[in-house]
Amino acid sequence: MKLPIADSAMLRGQVVTLLRQYKGPLAVVVTLHALAATAGLAGPWLLGRMIDAVVAGTGASIVDQTVLILLVAVLGQTILVRYAQRSAMVLGETVFAQLREEFLERVTRLPLSVVERAGTGDLVARTTTDIDRVQYAVRFGVPRVLVTSATIVLTAVAAVLTSPLVAIGLLAGLPLLLAAVRWYLKRATAGYLRESAAYATIFGTITETVEGARTVDALGLGFRRRRRLDEDVREAFEAERYTLRLRTVLFPLIDTAFLMPVIAVLVWGAYLVATGNVTIGAVTTVAIYASQIIHPIGELIFWMDEIQVGSASLARIIGVAAVKPDRVTKDSRPSHERVDAREVTYAYREGHNVLHGIDLALKPGERLAVVGPSGAGKSTLGRMLAGIHPPTGGSVTVGEVPLVDLPLDELRGHVALVTQEHHVFVGTLAENLRLASPSATDEELLRALDAVAARRWAEGLSDGLATLVGSGGVTLTPAQAQQIALARLVLLDPHTLVLDEATSLLDPRAARELEASLSAVLAGRTVVAIAHRLHTAHDADRVAVVDGGLITEIGPHDSLVDAGGDYARLWHSWQSD
Repeated sequence: MKLPIADSAMLRGQVVTLLRQYKGPLAVVVTLHALAATAGLAGPWLLGRMIDAVVAGTGASIVDQTVLILLVAVLGQTILVRYAQRSAMVLGETVFAQLREEFLERVTRLPLSVVERAGTGDLVARTTTDIDRVQYAVRFGVPRVLVTSATIVLTAVAAVLTSPLVAIGLLAGLPLLLAAVRWYLKRATAGYLRESAAYATIFGTITETVEGARTVDALGLGFRRRRRLDEDVREAFEAERYTLRLRTVLFPLIDTAFLMPVIAVLVWGAYLVATGNVTIGAVTTVAIYASQIIHPIGELIFWMDEIQVGSASLARIIGVAAVKPDRVTKDSRPSHERVDAREVTYAYREGHNVLHGIDLALKPGERLAVVGPSGAGKSTLGRMLAGIHPPTGGSVTVGEVPLVDLPLDELRGHVALVTQEHHVFVGTLAENLRLASPSATDEELLRALDAVAARRWAEGLSDGLATLVGSGGVTLTPAQAQQIALARLVLLDPHTLVLDEATSLLDPRAARELEASLSAVLAGRTVVAIAHRLHTAHDADRVAVVDGGLITEIGPHDSLVDAGGDYARLWHSWQSD
């Protein structure tokens, strides 16, 4: 599953919204750049006047006067350019900051079911490469497009005002320029979207390989992963080569189109001077304007190319907003704390069910251990019970209200999930813990750490709770990071907990100590423990054996052992190990 990409209508709507929102600052930027461009046009006009005056036999005073006015124009242009560029950069930074914040808000609100199906590569590419490209386009491209556009228009107007007849020569390269740019833009968007998708695939392959490095090494999969990466790089190379080929056609045509107006103005102007229709000064002025306009047009086309790249990335960023929610919240509120699963089925791919009509009633305050072979559907069942994914069929309710009908913040107050996966965010240890309870006091944080047997090492850090952890700070061990995740759970304080092998990264003794510490905290709560260590099942009130997406056995530990079924075989096998 790929995350959606915004279509042209959605992209235009976003751009129009931004233009309306920032029309005031944008008007200031355009005005300042227009004034700066106007001041820059004084040089050719003054030079043309001086030539005509010299031809007419004027004295040195006109030269002195022209130089003085030119100095004033250059000084004025310098001041205007300084403030115009500053205003443009501030506008660019402001717009980009808004886009970045909106994107991060959209990403953090994505349904977990969508994120898991889409994979990490596409999302990582959108949050890194695409953000960087949009950042470059917004910070530098948009201001420069405004500058060059204003310069081109004003230069053309100045040329026409100087001599409409001579200015006709400026149109010489226009047909070729328009044809080349139109040809390019028609093909560029698809090319850059292909480029972005190719890099998203590379990110996914690299991320999966790095995260699964131990598995790759253990199973001797290095060659396969390298071959997969080579194929991804080859696709990215082909995508890059296509857009490069477009540019190798575009730029020579543009260079030719640039030279044509200058040559046309000189040839056409010479004819007009010879016939007495214009002065040498007018031809000189328009010829200089024709030469001056080359740079802004070239820069405009360059930035249009970069904006094509940015637009493709922006379409991918905005496209995240097109992800449909996987649930629709309702006003119903649970009448009690019992969690029930009725005829629950789930399929990651349509027609391929992982769970097959599971019925399960969790008694408030009981501890249920879920065991079974790998791939049996234990983790999927845990996600159903925690409301992570809406069931494909059937329902999971708390207090007779489907979990997917509850707002997420309220749902997590009822049922929470902690998996074997965990993350330590860049920040202090206290900030990491307060993700679950922003208003928690330091004493409450310490009690939560104490509950998961982490208080001793936490207080032993250089700055205690204020110690910076994560990238650039203190590197926590996998076991410590898992304890942080469990401490967040304690602070969240839901009445039903789903622990999906939550102590798997700890050694057996540490896991037993942690589970013993948790026992006091979990008293009175409903706990579903998905585990591969059967001592967890031994201590549970009931054990559910999941195999092939079905609950094949359920009951107290002793009863299941005496029954001599699947659980008894698992238990005796584990005991013998």
